[in-house]
Amino acid sequence: MANYAVSPAQRKRILRVIFISLLLDLISFTFILPLFPRLLEFYRNLEAANHSSNSVLHRILLGLNAYKQSFSRPISDRYDIVLLGGALGSLFSLLQAIASPFIGSLSDKHGRRTALLWSMAGNIASVALWVAATDFRTFLASRVVGGLSEGNVQLATAMAADISDEKQRGSTMALVGACFSIAFTFGPALGAALANVETVAANPFATAAGFSLLLILVETLYLYLYLPETRPETRPVTRPAESSNESVLKAQRPAEHPARTNSYRLLNATHFVFILFFSGMEFSFPFMTYDLFAYTPSQSGKLLGFIGLLASILQGGVTRRLPPLRAVQAGVVSCTASFFLLGRLTTEAGLWAAASLLAVTTATVVTGLNTLSSFEAAASERGGKLGNHRSWGQVGRALGPLLFCTLYWWAGRDVAYGIGGAGMLGVGALVFGGLKAPQIQQTS
Repeated sequence: MANYAVSPAQRKRILRVIFISLLLDLISFTFILPLFPRLLEFYRNLEAANHSSNSVLHRILLGLNAYKQSFSRPISDRYDIVLLGGALGSLFSLLQAIASPFIGSLSDKHGRRTALLWSMAGNIASVALWVAATDFRTFLASRVVGGLSEGNVQLATAMAADISDEKQRGSTMALVGACFSIAFTFGPALGAALANVETVAANPFATAAGFSLLLILVETLYLYLYLPETRPETRPVTRPAESSNESVLKAQRPAEHPARTNSYRLLNATHFVFILFFSGMEFSFPFMTYDLFAYTPSQSGKLLGFIGLLASILQGGVTRRLPPLRAVQAGVVSCTASFFLLGRLTTEAGLWAAASLLAVTTATVVTGLNTLSSFEAAASERGGKLGNHRSWGQVGRALGPLLFCTLYWWAGRDVAYGIGGAGMLGVGALVFGGLKAPQIQQTS
């Protein structure tokens, strides 16, 4: 595919804006992750004190309790809040699956910058609702607004593809993936620390929410001031004789439609099946570490932090140098091994070995699939195609925790992780037998 590249200096500036803004966004997003148990327990206790027997939260908890009691083995009441957090996570992912294709198409029609700024407006509204959430209904509204408006990740991926030729694509996508790993390593710890600072009695988490809102506002202002349009038909191109700040808008010929190497159906199916099993395993991780080793939330947090830190190192040093298909293959093999290991481990050393394998998976698979997906789309349809690709992954993330945890509690750890490993073998069949390496061409 011929792609009319920006100058190296301009590309570097845009990548810096993408990286900093996405890092701010993901750190803000991850603030809430370690707070879910305390946050939801606060709302449950608040409604119990107010004797709210017909509230939204009360009805949700009744449904989750009925679901929990249907299992053949008892589930401790300590998991009520975990299951509620999982249900909210599934809701958020389902809303993302609905919104992602529309956000991507909007960016194809009106430009990445315009779509991203509208997305940021929704993010601001979402976090502002969290700041004001003195009851569960307001908090739930904040999650719904956030699920429908969050478009930063897919638009960052599209912008990274816009300004990269085929040879640069893999390393550029790894940079986007590194933002995830860095944010998930430090964001939850920062959010947990801020939650200990109480400034509003009616909402003990207002300090964390307020700082999250501050990051989103700074990100929005930064994007408004420094992000140019990257969609190839309208992006600003710097002429050699101009200074770095004197760019002009130059119409460019639409990129010709790329020769297809992999069908989008196959890429989307691979993404969906992988995330379906992987997200289920992720959600079951706290259950498993508690059951086997009586891990506290702090110990589980350290384990997850180790995965994030190792994944960020791998993305910066290894993934960006690997061809995208090889990265996906390596990650799927590593994930398959981790599933079978998690189903049989009896020692903490085995647990940390499995965590290391999962860090390899985190650093490679989604980044590689996004890169392969970007090769199959012309510039004029890239936002929509990448939005559809993300949507299929979010459907898997919405269904995975529910299905996998149901299997975990009905049949036990051995069977659940064994079936997960078998599912990953199926993903491996798609990756090794179906997907092909794209023919990387020189940019003219």
